[in-house]
Amino acid sequence: MEAIEVSRRVWERLLAIRDGASCACCGSFSAPERAALQVYGPIARRDLRPITVAQVGQSLDGRIATASGDARDVSGPDGLAHLHRLRALVDGVVIGVRTALHDNPRLTVRLCDGSNPARIVIDPRGRLPDDAPVLTNCGARRIIVQAVDRPRPAGVEVLPLSADDGRLDPRQILEGLRGMGIGHLLIEGGGLTITGFLEAGLLDLLQVSVAPLIIGSGPQGLTTRTEVQTLSQAYRPQTRIFGLGSDIVFDCALGAQAIAAQEPVHRQGHSAAC
Repeated sequence: MEAIEVSRRVWERLLAIRDGASCACCGSFSAPERAALQVYGPIARRDLRPITVAQVGQSLDGRIATASGDARDVSGPDGLAHLHRLRALVDGVVIGVRTALHDNPRLTVRLCDGSNPARIVIDPRGRLPDDAPVLTNCGARRIIVQAVDRPRPAGVEVLPLSADDGRLDPRQILEGLRGMGIGHLLIEGGGLTITGFLEAGLLDLLQVSVAPLIIGSGPQGLTTRTEVQTLSQAYRPQTRIFGLGSDIVFDCALGAQAIAAQEPVHRQGHSAAC
């Protein structure tokens, strides 16, 4: 396991990579700083096709909340900072309507420098109220994916899709968002939403952040609809492990895109920034 250090110069480099003005391979960095570039560099890059990453923050026993739904402090302070860095590096953050209704998230970037991503809620039946915190105007795009004909407030965009038994197809969601100009995506929650994209084969990268606590009951981070009968059927992604401080993150590459993004590529013409 490698410890990471997101120093100011590392974060400035990552934001420059996001803007296409630098690379992760050049410069003199400490080993923990290099590890940070390895964690976030593949998500910051814009020279490959858009990447879809999911992040799960959970306890040692795989819980993302208590039985009553309390999920506020599952991740430690470094795990929360990690989540905000991911938000700052992607173009849009996706959550399901249950998460929006229960957790009242803002999905903004507050624990690091960076721009707020587009905030996207998957809401097939149009249950999300117009005054939900996630729809507050912070200058970033607000998008609702829904299957009903429900008007939304001015400034809130709607991606209309057809539902099958009350569910929206993750592939259609992804294609629709890309058609709206949303490239790199973070699937932030909840567990059912993340699992839907995982089972559809749409995740390039899965980051599981584990905090040192045992909850004992409550919802689990990932539960697939298809039961695994033998371990030979289990997902076995190429995985790297990093220490965040208060939490540990398992960085899981689920396809060739994520593996390719881990390979350092020097940006020609940007040597001064490197």
